[in-house]
Amino acid sequence: MALEIERKFLVTSDAWRAAAHAVVPMAQAYLNDMAALDSGAQKASVRVRIEGEAAFVNIKSRALGHTRQEFELPLPVDDAHALLGLCVGGRVEKRRHLVRHDGHLWEVDEFLGDNAGLVVAEIELGAPDEAFGRPDWLGEEVTDRKRYYNLALATHPFSRWDAAERA
Repeated sequence: MALEIERKFLVTSDAWRAAAHAVVPMAQAYLNDMAALDSGAQKASVRVRIEGEAAFVNIKSRALGHTRQEFELPLPVDDAHALLGLCVGGRVEKRRHLVRHDGHLWEVDEFLGDNAGLVVAEIELGAPDEAFGRPDWLGEEVTDRKRYYNLALATHPFSRWDAAERA
């Protein structure tokens, strides 16, 4: 079983840009929605992602927090395009910038389209209590706030958030 241990943070400045060593364009959508998970009708999100020249189907357990089961399977890009047409909710488009800091790889997601203006940084860890250095541009942790999950952004994008949701 694959286990993902991931922490997610808001980004407070563009200072990370100078350290970015790669950028990968991404488009993704979901075969289920947040309502199916919230109701308990489904126990995992099912995502289709085109990531640069590659494509994947990804299944993540619905648990909130930094540790979830995750399965990622390669998919032919043509099949991914076809599956994107079957997805519910909106498409999440972003540019993922890869940034190394203090021995860890950070993925800084700069959202586009309906989620433009939102920038979050994620770090994958080997253990829930693994220590990591916090870059100066790292802001508040939002790991446990489901509105920042990509599945939620597909249904209720950042452009529709009210002032309270953005605070």
